[in-house]
Amino acid sequence: MKQVDLLYTGKAKSVYRTDEPGIYIMKFRDDITAFDGEKKDTLSGKGRYNAEVSTFFFRYLEENGIRTHYIRSIEPGTIAVRGLEMIPLEVIVRNVAAGSIVRNYPFKEGEPLDPPVIVIDFKSDTHHDPMLNDDLIYALNLATPEELDQIKATALAINDILREYLDARGITLVDFKLEFGRYNGEILVGDEISMDSMRLWDKETGASLDKDVYRFNKGDVMETYAGVAKRILSPPGESV
Repeated sequence: MKQVDLLYTGKAKSVYRTDEPGIYIMKFRDDITAFDGEKKDTLSGKGRYNAEVSTFFFRYLEENGIRTHYIRSIEPGTIAVRGLEMIPLEVIVRNVAAGSIVRNYPFKEGEPLDPPVIVIDFKSDTHHDPMLNDDLIYALNLATPEELDQIKATALAINDILREYLDARGITLVDFKLEFGRYNGEILVGDEISMDSMRLWDKETGASLDKDVYRFNKGDVMETYAGVAKRILSPPGESV
């Protein structure tokens, strides 16, 4: 498989066509952004850590019956993926109140959300990713009722899988974002599952183990990413 030409450049990843139909190369760059791109930097090694964690979680989800776009790793920071018709929705599963849900609603920071809350945003930089309800999703022809039901059910199933895995490693899965796409009549998980797309707290100290460290200047970003990647990729009891 050979890389051919650039298809898409996002805030922290680039996607390339290959000489194999339907297969693409996704490169995790070292760029990091926050606040709709108002804050941005380049941190050496950041892309590799996100790729390692995403690769692990994609494989783990596949082992647990969840289909993803992941095919294989190519080199550090680079993976091969299936080409999906991406659905422009950001599906956020929240287990604990934090971030925008606290700013916008009368929840207290750290308040458990039981059952988990699903929030869906319109993935559109032009419109600044506004929140959607089901009726708006149907009116905009973004997904059918059957597809949306499947997306929500899959998101909650992934939440159960990841919460249990991370809990065993002393990490609270506060919330996380998923993206989905169509592939040969199926709905598959796409994009990434990494410290950039999850909010993670240390169970003992409550310390942030994710992109909030960068957003709010909470410490050394790369030290945090390296540490949480080691915890995620290690067996319980050997991760710290």
